[in-house]
Amino acid sequence: MEKLAELYKRWKGEAPVSMTILPEAGSKRKYYRITGNDGESVIGVVGNSRDENHTFIYLTKHFTDRKLPVPHILAVDDDELRYLQTDLGSTSLFDVLRGGRESGGRYNMREKQLLTAVIRELPNIQIRGARGLDWDVCYPQPEFDVDSVLFDLNYFKYCFLKATELEFHELKLEANFRLFAKDLTSEKSESFLYRDFQARNVMLDHAGKPYFIDYQGGRKGPYYYDVASFLWQAAAKYPFKLRRELVYEYYNSLKNYTEVPSVRHFVERLSLFVLFRTLQVLGAYGFRGYFEHKKHFIDSIPPAIDNLRELLKLKKFFPYPYMMDMLRRLTELPQFAHIEEPALSRADGFKTTQHTVYKAHPQDGPATFSKYDGKGPLVVHVYSFSYRKGIPEDVSGNGGGYVFDCRATHNPGRYEPYKQLTGLDEPVIRFLEDDGEIISFLDCVYAMADHHVRRYIQRGFTNLMFCFGCTGGQHRSVYSAQHLAEHLHNKFGIEVHVTHREQNISKVFHAKK
Repeated sequence: MEKLAELYKRWKGEAPVSMTILPEAGSKRKYYRITGNDGESVIGVVGNSRDENHTFIYLTKHFTDRKLPVPHILAVDDDELRYLQTDLGSTSLFDVLRGGRESGGRYNMREKQLLTAVIRELPNIQIRGARGLDWDVCYPQPEFDVDSVLFDLNYFKYCFLKATELEFHELKLEANFRLFAKDLTSEKSESFLYRDFQARNVMLDHAGKPYFIDYQGGRKGPYYYDVASFLWQAAAKYPFKLRRELVYEYYNSLKNYTEVPSVRHFVERLSLFVLFRTLQVLGAYGFRGYFEHKKHFIDSIPPAIDNLRELLKLKKFFPYPYMMDMLRRLTELPQFAHIEEPALSRADGFKTTQHTVYKAHPQDGPATFSKYDGKGPLVVHVYSFSYRKGIPEDVSGNGGGYVFDCRATHNPGRYEPYKQLTGLDEPVIRFLEDDGEIISFLDCVYAMADHHVRRYIQRGFTNLMFCFGCTGGQHRSVYSAQHLAEHLHNKFGIEVHVTHREQNISKVFHAKK
């Protein structure tokens, strides 16, 4: 710690005011938040492995030169056992996604937007980050190869599989392992394999922009690995539909950086790496849980086994009959008995179809003019209400606007856990968004509302009204009104008044300067 303070003093020209050790992560490195007289902070790192530190420092400088979102190296000690880097704050993607994990995989819109932003940024570091990189600096090895695959598969065998006491033929399994390793390494790649790409290793700044950390184990390798590592992290509990959407986002983003294979080929290759990554993490959970007796890792085993169960349904992607039969028997062991969740709490939700809104025909002749033209600026009023108590009155005198009936969508008010909550409460939001019907409904509303608001702004109209009704004015209408209000304010920067009439709640989103 004293040597770290000396490094800071040489870099800053003055001694630090405070040094606070940060909570330990998975590695043996120690992190300190160091604050100076000006109140600005940096992160000081002390690592026991010079080789590992050297790799991180080299990669960070290389990525910084390529303008990638990583911390900057500020100062390095001569022996490379200590260094200073920029402070990216204390908020990781893992922290922000806590609500979705704790609700069993019911991720809300904001969480899904963050996941989309991160997965679309991943090809940037994988493809652009690989250009001009000296692979020989990578630690502990420069490339993803057959030996590294077999090491991880045997790690699974000895640290997890044998601990379950499942009977298996070791030579037959070893033969399938070798076939599996050959297939995983059959395609040469020039991309950067992050290796430990997970939500804990993505930091978010105050604007929600993602920054990548802890890539010192990276090497040359296939980009599929990181997608599998991120989206099939057992504890994250990403539902199938969300995973599929994020894979699609990644695939489309990858096109911006390199030539991509067909969708079919991409999915088949990705499936191999998902299986490999699942066995890899089970090996880690077995060692840290069964042998080191750490409860967190033991608790992580059931969701990882659930991932394995889902993979076993994709038999056509895995031509390793003995290994797949052994894995099937593994998932059927009594200690991994699968408990079916009630329909209401399933994270996958209901399947919905994508609706499209027909574009209006162009108007004949020139645009009309009325006494209302050119008055601006536009103020939008959005209401939620109960049909039992009537449609809200238009106080502007302009004759109202749109009234939308939300009663065709799935009603959370029919279920006891949500009866005392409203569409502003997190459990109700997750219910509606996971179900999906309200999302399709609002997509159509947004299309109409955007066109209407844009034309009102062009013509200088001053008032527009949107009303959402449901049975009690408590769940679906409140959710819809609130989200339309936020959508219009964020997109157009106009003043929006939202009123949840039956809940006696009002809010004004002031016009952006």
